[in-house]
Amino acid sequence: MSELPQDLLQRVFGYPEFRGPQQAIVEHLAAGNDALVLMPTGGGKSLCYQVPALLRPGVGLVVSPLIALMQDQVDALRQLGVRAAFLNSSLDAATAAEVEQSLLRGELDLLYVAPERLLTPRFLSLLDRSRIALFAIDEAHCVSAWGHDFRREYLELTLLHERWPDVPRIALTATADPPTQREIAERLNLTEARRFVSSFDRPNIRYTVVQKDNSRRQLRDFLQSHRGEAGIVYCLSRKRVDQTADYLVEQGFNALPYHAGLDAKVRAHNQRRFLREEGIVMVATIAFGMGIDKPDVRFVAHTDLPKSLEGYYQETGRAGRDGEAADAWLCYGLGDVVLLKQMIEQSEAGEERKRLERKKLDQLLGYCESMQCRRQVLLAGFGETYPQDCGNCDNCLHPAETWDATLAAQKALSCVYRTGQRFGVQHIIDVLRGSESERIQQCGHDQLTTYGIGKDLDAKTWRSVFRQLVASGLLEVDAEGYGGLRLTEASRSILRNERRLSLRKELPSRKERERNVRGSIVVPPADMSLFGALRELRAQLAREQNVPAYVIFHDSTLRNIAEHRPVTLAELAQVGGIGGTKLSRYGERLIELVREQG
Repeated sequence: MSELPQDLLQRVFGYPEFRGPQQAIVEHLAAGNDALVLMPTGGGKSLCYQVPALLRPGVGLVVSPLIALMQDQVDALRQLGVRAAFLNSSLDAATAAEVEQSLLRGELDLLYVAPERLLTPRFLSLLDRSRIALFAIDEAHCVSAWGHDFRREYLELTLLHERWPDVPRIALTATADPPTQREIAERLNLTEARRFVSSFDRPNIRYTVVQKDNSRRQLRDFLQSHRGEAGIVYCLSRKRVDQTADYLVEQGFNALPYHAGLDAKVRAHNQRRFLREEGIVMVATIAFGMGIDKPDVRFVAHTDLPKSLEGYYQETGRAGRDGEAADAWLCYGLGDVVLLKQMIEQSEAGEERKRLERKKLDQLLGYCESMQCRRQVLLAGFGETYPQDCGNCDNCLHPAETWDATLAAQKALSCVYRTGQRFGVQHIIDVLRGSESERIQQCGHDQLTTYGIGKDLDAKTWRSVFRQLVASGLLEVDAEGYGGLRLTEASRSILRNERRLSLRKELPSRKERERNVRGSIVVPPADMSLFGALRELRAQLAREQNVPAYVIFHDSTLRNIAEHRPVTLAELAQVGGIGGTKLSRYGERLIELVREQG
């Protein structure tokens, strides 16, 4: 290496020092060694292969499944003066041929390529005639056949090591529990590679879980403190996406839908707007978002229960990549559990896969119903122990009250048994509360001993009881039938009065609305005028170059300029995120604006 990693980091990227394990990873890879990197979203994974690619002779090949986002990643590198390009199906033949010639002439520092193209005989032949600095396999969890983003092409990437054994490889992911970590290492032939496992904690994200009680209104109330900010709202079905997007537009939010049922051009247009405009709320199925590089997503909201804790972690990780305050908000009910369990049972997957998916869903349900610090439960799912309460989740900020629900549980379990263990929760609640509905009378359930014995509790409280009984394993959903509830072996001890049961008291909806409202970027009032002017300049520069605003500068960089008010190029060079190329390209205009604002 002719240049020290830290000097290159400052010269090109504008950062004075590495974060966490970045420097150790960079030095390990630059020396020609393999690495498996597990680092949370926003932790700076890209630098771990970009810096070594610039330090080593040849081109760094980045394998990524994210075709739609390669353009933005390359735009960001070109802003830094890095010779970067991508090859994927979005390019016309002439442009692709031009990139290939640049590769052969040794004119590229980094080349992003989709796995499907990488594995073609034509492209492998191009690589045989090129000098390769390293292979970076991004989103490495795609290799897991049990995962939520499985890509079959990833299984064939062992070919890289077989064909170029002396070229170092780095596999990176932000989403992998311990079994998935082992699977990545085995499937990519990286069992001997050094592992760098960072904490999965995202301390800037506040986790909140609420129980469904008019989810549209709850979502609207949550979003009130995020008006004008970028965010993602996840829904389970395409229909819910369309309905929710329309509703948010009616409520004055700049919302767009995204799901596989939309025309490809519409999807691409909406994604481009989300990435390049400010304040867009993307309402989407989980088809949207893998590898989203947008740093200023201030919230991720789930209006339905996700399928696993791993998926939930990945989806919420798209918020707050810039390290600023962000929210992860989840609204769910027992109906979500019933629907997801039915989807598992009705799928064509084998029994082993179904068993694993049931286990993952139960793990997520345990997270939702836990009265423990959310961060502790979430990180435990990734094999990490968080030593204290985080102080930045709903359970820490508003500790749950409990009540002795033994008698209520006995009534609920008895009613499930007396009605034949084949009815859903709403029918059971109607029986308990003494409803005079026609269906109850037709079934003869108004003659049962449990009819009307639950009038002391309202329907919302009963829904909470049943949801927690399912989460505790005292009731199970008959997913193969029509979502009826039935007793488990564990319920016997409650019915026989052999143990007491405490359940969570639900927060009044008023408290859900009285959340602590946090600004996304904390800027002192004295600096707000300059900060606003800097954002306007950034937007103008982005429009001129047809790139997202964050590719020019992150909000945190503009905040630092507003705070320190540099008036010389030397002073501006000390601001994090301004490397040599950006300093020469934008420095004079920034300094001029600072001087104008006084």
